[in-house]
Amino acid sequence: MNGVALKYWHTLRYLKPIQFYGRIWFKYRPVSADLRPAPPLRSLSGTWVLPAARASSLSGEAVFCFLNETHDLDTLQGWDDAAVGKLWRYNLHYFDTLHSGDAATRAAQHHRLLVRWMRENPPGQGSGWEPYPTSLRVINWIKWALNGTPLSQAELDSLATQVRWLSKRLEIHLLGNHLFANAKALIFAGLFFSGPEAAQWLATGMRILASEIPEQILPDGGQFERSTMYHALALEDILDLDNVTQAFGAALDARARALAGGWRALAGPMHVWLLAMSHPDRQISFFNDAAFDIAVPTPELEKYASRLGHACISTLPDGVHHLADSGYLRIQQDKAVALLDIGPIGPDYLPGHAHADTLSFELSLFGQRVFVNSGTSEYGLEAERLRQRGTSAHNTVCVDRQDSSEVWSGFRVARRARPTALQIKPGQDTTSVSCAHDGYHRLPGKNLHTRSWRISPGSLELSDTVSGTFGQAEAYFHLHPDVRVMDGNSQQQCQLQLPEGQLVDFGLTGGTLKIVESTWHPRFGQSRPTSCLVLRLTGATLTSAIRWHPATET
Repeated sequence: MNGVALKYWHTLRYLKPIQFYGRIWFKYRPVSADLRPAPPLRSLSGTWVLPAARASSLSGEAVFCFLNETHDLDTLQGWDDAAVGKLWRYNLHYFDTLHSGDAATRAAQHHRLLVRWMRENPPGQGSGWEPYPTSLRVINWIKWALNGTPLSQAELDSLATQVRWLSKRLEIHLLGNHLFANAKALIFAGLFFSGPEAAQWLATGMRILASEIPEQILPDGGQFERSTMYHALALEDILDLDNVTQAFGAALDARARALAGGWRALAGPMHVWLLAMSHPDRQISFFNDAAFDIAVPTPELEKYASRLGHACISTLPDGVHHLADSGYLRIQQDKAVALLDIGPIGPDYLPGHAHADTLSFELSLFGQRVFVNSGTSEYGLEAERLRQRGTSAHNTVCVDRQDSSEVWSGFRVARRARPTALQIKPGQDTTSVSCAHDGYHRLPGKNLHTRSWRISPGSLELSDTVSGTFGQAEAYFHLHPDVRVMDGNSQQQCQLQLPEGQLVDFGLTGGTLKIVESTWHPRFGQSRPTSCLVLRLTGATLTSAIRWHPATET
């Protein structure tokens, strides 16, 4: 079997049967738009709570900024201008702007935008009618109406047409967060409207989530794709479902009420998971596809949860927090927070948002990010997308310039690293963790990478061992852009300075140090220059010692 065929084999062998035949069903099933008037609206039987607010993306009459890229709808070739990236166009069709902090002052403008969308996006035509943006738009229109902005009859009729279209275009071939969004939209529509048609939408959405939520939300509270960004989005989804099922509780039968109660109970563990995988700055860490400003910030989610009656903590105590099902570990000790990736890259049948970042870590000291994975600034098929998914963009070891998991194309993975031999030894002053992965066993040297972390007051020591023969092995330590390299002329040590003046000494044995230019991507469409410490192993084992000191008073 040649290389290309082998790559496809190792990519496709993990897929579920429905991902094959569902794609055929989705592509060839004929669907036509149903333009009948909307069903009647349902009356609230409970209280609708104001959802989480989003950052404003709209300025002027029709100027939008998504993914750090701004366009005027009046100068584009319509809502589906091919000169603009697909993800940007998707965002244009989501209508998140209806829930910006200033939405209450823009009601008339937003109504004009809805009318324009209906006029310029005929049913079933363009990317705006694809199931995922349709799902998010349906939810956003309904939430906006429930917030106190009544929809016109024309808007209600369009909304119903969109839901009918969606109900025939469920993304059973993609699964994951796409199918979740489809089902959530059907539940919202099934509760917002009434009558037999709405009851069918509600039943379909409840049936899908009855199986998908136990699959997608792990026992430790994590979203199963192991992305902090998608986890935060999933937490908002759960809060939205809690909100709408409480607001229309009388419409639910006993089974649906039991399901809704179970979903509500997930909010607490999911919130704790999000805290565990966040830095002291209260923003998410960067494992797998992750970037700021896509999901609602954690403090805003906490306010939303509190309005729904959930008790929320804002910080975690010092100690070890092991997210065993997700494969992450948080070690918080005095001035240090270390986040360790010791788990699988994601679900075997859905690794599209996975990075080759096994055994990587991030570190904050004195409340400031020091070592960071490179983040995500774009999707698609460009070389930069592949580079950002690759091992060398993360704080881990790369053997013979190969990725630990075979990421390829924009969202595919062939052979993937499997973590093994995990050991966690917490102590009063010192915590030790060790883990290995077999991602390089496919190479001629049949290599195994083993990494250990030993964290004590004022220090973190890492040991990396690569078994088997190899041409070169390098450990990457990507610095946050605000961290300054003070002394980088030695091949064995350097000193770093944090923004608030604290010093960090970095030394190594068993390798040589080189400081190279790198980039950090905290948001889509954003690239910030930074530095990376590249440590080349001179033998089988490399030891890195990191020691930190308070700022010197002057």
